[in-house]
Amino acid sequence: MKNKNCDCGDCSCSKRSNLLVGKKGEADWLKRAPARAMMRAVGFKTEDFKKPLVAVACPYTNITPCNAHIQDLGEIALSEIEKQNGKGIIFGTPVVTDGESMGMEGMKYSLVSRDLIADCIEMMTEAYVTDASFTLAGCDKTIPGALMPIFRNNLIGITLYGGSILPGRSKNKDLNIVSVFEAVGKISSGKINEKEFDEIEKKACPGCVACGGMYTANTMAAAIEAMGMSLPGSAAHPAVDYKNNISQEKKQDIIDSVKALFNLIKNNIHSRDIVTKKSFENAIAVVMALGGSTNAVLHLLALAHEAGIDLKIDDFNKIAKKVPLVGNFSPFGKYMMTHLNQIGGIPMVMKMLLDANLIHGDCLTVTGKTVAENLRSAPKRPKNQDVIFNLEKPLAPPEQHIIILRGNLSPEGCVIKLSGKELKKFEGPAKVFECEEDALDAILDDRINKGDVIVIRYEGPKGGPGMREMLSPSSALIGKGLGNDVALITDGRFSGGTHGIMIGHISPEAAVGGPIAVVKNNDLIFINLNKKTIDLKINQKEIKKRLNNLKVEKLKYNRGVLAKYAKLVSSASLGAITS
Repeated sequence: MKNKNCDCGDCSCSKRSNLLVGKKGEADWLKRAPARAMMRAVGFKTEDFKKPLVAVACPYTNITPCNAHIQDLGEIALSEIEKQNGKGIIFGTPVVTDGESMGMEGMKYSLVSRDLIADCIEMMTEAYVTDASFTLAGCDKTIPGALMPIFRNNLIGITLYGGSILPGRSKNKDLNIVSVFEAVGKISSGKINEKEFDEIEKKACPGCVACGGMYTANTMAAAIEAMGMSLPGSAAHPAVDYKNNISQEKKQDIIDSVKALFNLIKNNIHSRDIVTKKSFENAIAVVMALGGSTNAVLHLLALAHEAGIDLKIDDFNKIAKKVPLVGNFSPFGKYMMTHLNQIGGIPMVMKMLLDANLIHGDCLTVTGKTVAENLRSAPKRPKNQDVIFNLEKPLAPPEQHIIILRGNLSPEGCVIKLSGKELKKFEGPAKVFECEEDALDAILDDRINKGDVIVIRYEGPKGGPGMREMLSPSSALIGKGLGNDVALITDGRFSGGTHGIMIGHISPEAAVGGPIAVVKNNDLIFINLNKKTIDLKINQKEIKKRLNNLKVEKLKYNRGVLAKYAKLVSSASLGAITS
């Protein structure tokens, strides 16, 4: 690691990991002999103690396609670190995949896992005082979880997305995991038969890696590339082929990422030297342009907090005023991330935005170059395709994607994803449910009518706890043909695969006495997108009376991971942070 006050050649004097292994010729060399002895038992040699020690974080499990290949990527990274004269230490983290845990108690652990992953990586990088971090990610919570500790402790580090799944196919139509969720609503309303349903289930996910549409994983991968914390182009590269073999593009991503990491080590460039408020504005702009997930609000706020950057929920509206929707991606559009890769990936989109002065070109990135320098060789938007629309004739104008709303129902703010819909106002009677499962039953049992506003509460960060995603009820509404006629609001959140009139992150949440806790069946709820408001249409005196009479329920868990999380977690309007 380079030390500007030293000209000793290998610069081992400045290695942080000297605290672990000592430095030959100095007093700590003798003191650290027990640590070195144990490390020798697992293959370390004397010459390795001079090398930079690199943490390789692998959130791996074989139960989900999103992360089933991550260990393989980690082993490739270890080999490349050795080629750069470094020494890697590999370790795992927990993984909770939303698509599998959705709609059940296990989903409460999903958002919790983001912070647990961050804590696990911090524990390893700080306990073993590593000199740099190479973090891999697959399913959506692993992406912010892999970057949060790098920002938290201002580490030298880089993160690499494991890639998105190739589309499934049935009847000449692309399929993905959301196809299955929506099929649940379709079969219950008689729109498809059991054979068709079975084929969708079996063909939707053809192999490893994360969900293929512009859901949360691809949204966050794109955002982190735009932020400058992963290599240009890497977010859209496929990880495997249809035989589940690691792709050459992803192997090259690892090779190039490790080289970039060692350049950061050599030049002593830490993560907070790279990331700034403008970097986050770039990330938000790309999310808005692509039609990304509302979870980006939650995760970018959390990442900014870890980086010590003053990003507020209202900053999303400031960017939304300028950036149109140009990405035509599932769940609302036709295409998958693999189609974006075929026409130039995230660099092509960023070049469009840079040329229109919609992102900042002077931000430093992990390449050691600025955004503008990285984009000089990026391709221009190809003509005669509708994956990415042009800025002059976009899929939708500015302020028709992610919007932050406030009002007497959500004083701290909440999030709606319009996905280009020209919705201006919606008013309807509340149908109140105390949990996700009850709301789903009502939808499937045809107890929800056009014009209703479904309210699902006590699903927030503390109340759930864990702020479950409402993909099951929202997909059931789409499958029932009610996506444009029923609104769903919640203090929980939504999957990136959600579309329809869905408002999440309502803050303060019900569990801390937020106004959503006092909504009654048939109360009128008014959503005004022109004014960016969401209000309960009863007078303020009645709302105050109900709040005064409200008995806030005790937290649902008194021990274990969920109990700890519920005690620590902040409001969704702050990113549901715990540190």
